[in-house]
Amino acid sequence: MNAFDYRRPQRLTEAIAQLRSDPDAKLLAGGQSLLAAMKLRFAAPSALIDLQDLPALNLLHEDGTGLWIGAMCCHAKVAASPLVRARAPMLAALAQGIGDQQVRHRGTLGGSIANADPAACWPAGVIALNGTVCTDRREIAADDFFTGLFGTALEADEIVCGVRFPAAGEAHYIKFEQPASRFALTGVAVARSPAGVRVAVTGLGNGIWRWRAAEQALADDFAPGVLQGLCVDPAEASGDIHASAEYRAHLAGVLTRRAVQHIQKISA
Repeated sequence: MNAFDYRRPQRLTEAIAQLRSDPDAKLLAGGQSLLAAMKLRFAAPSALIDLQDLPALNLLHEDGTGLWIGAMCCHAKVAASPLVRARAPMLAALAQGIGDQQVRHRGTLGGSIANADPAACWPAGVIALNGTVCTDRREIAADDFFTGLFGTALEADEIVCGVRFPAAGEAHYIKFEQPASRFALTGVAVARSPAGVRVAVTGLGNGIWRWRAAEQALADDFAPGVLQGLCVDPAEASGDIHASAEYRAHLAGVLTRRAVQHIQKISA
């Protein structure tokens, strides 16, 4: 691992200034992805700007009729929060299923969505619940935030402050895990609200993906049976040593039907 500076700003403005002054610096949230990349020499930042001393990024509270989760909230905090369990139980369950106990106490919401790993769980939850990603300078709708494989709409010197989730309707996240990492081999988040139905699929390999054909079918009749004739095109997926593109595409259909069944059951 190459030598690097370590910085620990005490104010958000200080972090922004440090990031702008050093284009090769990287923000450090939970470090679950960045530090691993540095160990493998996939990343060699000139400096790490540690965000853990910025309490404004660690807030979790009601936001009008919805929910605010700060970027530095770790997965374990979200999973254990009575507020999240009451207002958006899908997010609490999603966070509880990430990695192992150590990962859940270090990894953060902001770090996960900024990294935009194609097998991560949080992007599916943010997309399905139509969250708004709030940065130090603007608000970005979930559909506009994720731009592809490890891609986001963030500028190089932009910092995620948190995500605002509207009042959640009925939603469920389900994934088929890669056993070693507990990342999603394929994962699906389905949400139904007065605004409509949203289906977000992670783990296909090319970034977070909305299955709009399923959304349209479920908007007309929210039942697993309407999905029987629908299939995810394997061209939307990638294959690797863990699963073929065809298998991932098949899993997306199976998991979507199971998520719909679950929502039907809890809302009955």
